This record gives sequence, structure tokens and C-alpha cells, in this order.
Amino acid sequence: MEIKPFQTYYPENVAHCYGCGTRNEHGHHFETVWEGEESVTRFKPEPYHTAIPGFVYGGLIASLVDCHSTGTAAAAMYRAEGREMDTEPAFRFVTASLHVDYLKPTPLNVTLEARGRVKEIKGRKVVVETLIYANGVITARGEVVAAQMPENFGIS
Repeated sequence: MEIKPFQTYYPENVAHCYGCGTRNEHGHHFETVWEGEESVTRFKPEPYHTAIPGFVYGGLIASLVDCHSTGTAAAAMYRAEGREMDTEPAFRFVTASLHVDYLKPTPLNVTLEARGRVKEIKGRKVVVETLIYANGVITARGEVVAAQMPENFGIS
């Protein structure tokens, strides 16, 4: 069975995010999947993601934490309801709060791995903790409070 990234299930009207939107031709196209109870995104920064030569710009790290966590929130809500991700109504989340701790400089020339765990699901809110790894070393830790979008959000 093919494992499809969470982001491929986003409805067209909310699939334009610069970080994870499948419909944003200039975006990062972060792709998140389950690996057991953790969600995982792997992403290799490009040379233009530089902060200081050899190290990743912190905004990219924040974007990775943000998009990875909101995607995880959507997938977690489907799991909590025992539903497949292609069922209606679609779950889509936006960031209500984003906190990132930069623990070590993140090297540029490696594939980064974001690993997330759901800390809480309460009503329309999901809290996700995400760790960023470079070569097996945690370089950043983030927490996102994700709020479920209303069904009509983004529809003109």
C-alpha cells in the first residue's frame, strides 16, 4: 500500500501554503507521513537557505516546525476519529501558536528530519511537539498549537 503524505489530502482551496502546499510552485513542498506514533518530514535545504555559510536560516526551521506540526494535527484528528484522510469533512489546521527553541546550529548540507508527537487533542485544538534532527542530532525543538479551520475558511 502506498503511503501518501498528509499534505496530498489537503483540499485545493487550502493547499497553497509556501511551506507545505502542493499547489504552490515556489514552496518547500514539505511532506509528512506517520512512522508509528510519530510523524516524520524529511527535507534537504538548498544552498539559498543559508543564514551563515554552512548553516540553515532559522526561518526555514520555524517553517518546517510549523507546517510539519499543522499537518500532524490534521492527521491526528483523522486518527482520533477513526477516519481515513480522504474522507469528508476535511480536517485542516492553522497555527494558533508557534514556539521554536534553537538548540544548536543546523548544518546546511544534510537532510533534516522533523519528528512530531501529539501532546494533546482537545476540541478543535491539537498541540504538537516537533524535534528537528540533522545527522541524528537535535538542533531545534518546537511546539505548535494548531486550531482547526472552519469548513468555509478560504472559500470565496
